[in-house]
Amino acid sequence: MEILVITGMSGAGKSQALNVLEDLGYYAMDNLPPALMPKFAEIASATNYFNKVCVVVDVRSGKFFDDFSASLNQLEEMNIDYKVMFLEAREDVVIKRYKELRRPHPLNQSIVEGYREETKILKEIKSRADYLIDTSELSNQQLKKAIRDILKVDKEDALKISITSFGFKYGILQDADLVFDVRFLPNPYYLEDLKPLDGENEETKKYVMGFEVTREFIAKCVDMLTFLIPNYLKEGKTVLVVGFGCTGGFHRSVVIANEVGRILKALGNNVTVTHRDKG
Repeated sequence: MEILVITGMSGAGKSQALNVLEDLGYYAMDNLPPALMPKFAEIASATNYFNKVCVVVDVRSGKFFDDFSASLNQLEEMNIDYKVMFLEAREDVVIKRYKELRRPHPLNQSIVEGYREETKILKEIKSRADYLIDTSELSNQQLKKAIRDILKVDKEDALKISITSFGFKYGILQDADLVFDVRFLPNPYYLEDLKPLDGENEETKKYVMGFEVTREFIAKCVDMLTFLIPNYLKEGKTVLVVGFGCTGGFHRSVVIANEVGRILKALGNNVTVTHRDKG
């Protein structure tokens, strides 16, 4: 099991980092008292359910934070594989962020005094960090990219693509980022033998895929998606929902969703295909 310990300066973006890692499949826990880390690691290891865990440990723990170094030493004694990611930001940047949030610093009502006190407290932990990220000039999207780059996250883990077929007669796919209307394709509904057979059936698929217009549409669609995917990744997107709709969501959209999903998977993407209205 891999444990990533996120720590660092208050206002440096630890919560955003935790969200990024949760999207990447880590079991995430915020504000864990350091003394509980070894026990938490022991429980997580014993379950065989988690293979990636991330926890935020910082000065919000108060006096419990004094146990941080000792807890890391204990993880080493337990042969637990862990890494420490330390986030920091310049004093002027942290002051600006706290003023925007209108919240007090966890160590002091004065942001400046709290920042300087925290710098001293975290000096030893910073020296033990495996990864150091200065977020002073980073947007949330840039922080996501920095974390993915540090952890060498593969494309299929960074962006989850959900492809769903649906029927327009039952309403458009509400959570879609991209919707393709495939009602222009020849409809198996009007063929007596194919009408009762959904798009998962080989005969239905053979009919829909037998037209040049279908194959050309799929090629153009895949070409567009392969262009968009790296650009969505660059902007920090973690989930892409693509909808293919036909009249009832039973024939054409099912065939197209399956075929586009198959091709994107073969290209190394993390793809799931579902059919909302197939029944």
